[in-house]
Amino acid sequence: MEETSLRKRRGDEKSIQSSEPKTTSLQKELGLFSGTCIIVGTIIGSGIFISPKSVLSNMEAVGPCLIIWAMCGVLATLGALCFAELGTMITKSGGEYPYLMEAFGPIPAYLFSWSSLFVIKPSSFAIICLSFSEYVCAPFYSGCSPPQVVIKTLAAAAILLISTVNALSVRLGSYVQNVFTAAKMVIVVIIIISGLVLLAQGNTRNFENSFEGASLSVGSISLALYNGLWAYDGWNQLNYITEELRNPFRNLPLAIIIGIPLVTGCYILMNVSYFTVMTATELLQSQAVAVTFGDRVLYPASWIVPLFVAFSTIGAANGSCFTAGRLVFVAGREGHMLKVLSYISVKRLTPAPAIMFHSMIAIIYIIPGDINSLVNYFSFAAWLFYGLTITGLIVMRFTRKELKRPIKVPIFIPILVTLLSVFLVLAPIISAPAWEYLYCVLFMLSGLVFYFLFVHYKFGWAQKISKPLTMHLQMLMEVVPPEEAPE
Repeated sequence: MEETSLRKRRGDEKSIQSSEPKTTSLQKELGLFSGTCIIVGTIIGSGIFISPKSVLSNMEAVGPCLIIWAMCGVLATLGALCFAELGTMITKSGGEYPYLMEAFGPIPAYLFSWSSLFVIKPSSFAIICLSFSEYVCAPFYSGCSPPQVVIKTLAAAAILLISTVNALSVRLGSYVQNVFTAAKMVIVVIIIISGLVLLAQGNTRNFENSFEGASLSVGSISLALYNGLWAYDGWNQLNYITEELRNPFRNLPLAIIIGIPLVTGCYILMNVSYFTVMTATELLQSQAVAVTFGDRVLYPASWIVPLFVAFSTIGAANGSCFTAGRLVFVAGREGHMLKVLSYISVKRLTPAPAIMFHSMIAIIYIIPGDINSLVNYFSFAAWLFYGLTITGLIVMRFTRKELKRPIKVPIFIPILVTLLSVFLVLAPIISAPAWEYLYCVLFMLSGLVFYFLFVHYKFGWAQKISKPLTMHLQMLMEVVPPEEAPE
């Protein structure tokens, strides 16, 4: 735990820097254009291929649906600017963890770490793989819904395949990521250009009376925002490129202001493209929206769409597995989870136990869940901690005035994002209560038990229970602690 050292430094430190050894620093090779491209590539993933149907089902009309996509883009931009201030003020790695630690202390920070390991990251992995499975199955079940057992079996197989790739080789995982990132940009461009051509040809009938029959209740708006914001997931990680940006205090906020609105434009244009060939009813009845679009626009080359969407979702899943595996690894190393989760494969030099642990949790989520319930589950937990983290930014404006703030956003922005986060967390519970919210809260609060047993008090009997398990897994998986790994 790092809270002790943080407290000791508070009196005389003007900014909170990483305590890691200062050896070779990263080269500042990225300019504004490169930073903007990284932002666009990070955010665009599987969400835009699965969320349009869910957003429309909640809003029930084309006009409000497009407005929701724009609102999500604005919220993501404002949230990213808040995180940019936090990331340049507190340069320690670990995402929201050090921000929550500095603002509120160890318990909220630990609960974020716990929730990321058991709720946020594995549910995200499960959603992406279910999306992949739906798009792969759709061409084989034309005119009807694929059996759930087929979808879930294929999704579980995808999880195991991706986890195995990342456990076997870091380089292989990075190659997979590079190839599939290019593929997702290709399919986005194809859909947008096709839609613009159709729009220019006069296919505008589905935009007439676009607000008729809209559902504008608090519950429907909040659930539509949940599904829309899922497609923007990744906006909170943009400050991680600060070290490699030239003139980061200028280029980072500019890259955010340019990059996220550019993503927003792509998302709105993709939805417009869908509506040029499908009515709202037809889109809701479609098993895979992009596949239906391809069948109507690109035939006989319509097979391109499910193929490239599958590539896109696999790329997103691979990136999710890669980063989440490292999060589990760090949690084990810091004593927040079983020590064996920080061990490294002797042969492959990868965090194999952490990756396999993450994949098992994701498979567990797939068994009872579907995409919509998992998106609600993920979004509830994610926005609870986004809101808490940005509240911490407001708190530190008064409690940590001495910290250097190279990027400082106007105070009304974090206040607005915090209020919207409260709305996103509470509105669905009040207007449309569902079991997934209760399960999510119980999972998060169960972290307190583990915290007090293994982290805070470190009871002897709890340590005795964990040691035999660690030794058994160490022998079974041929892994060793990081300090014992071969060079």
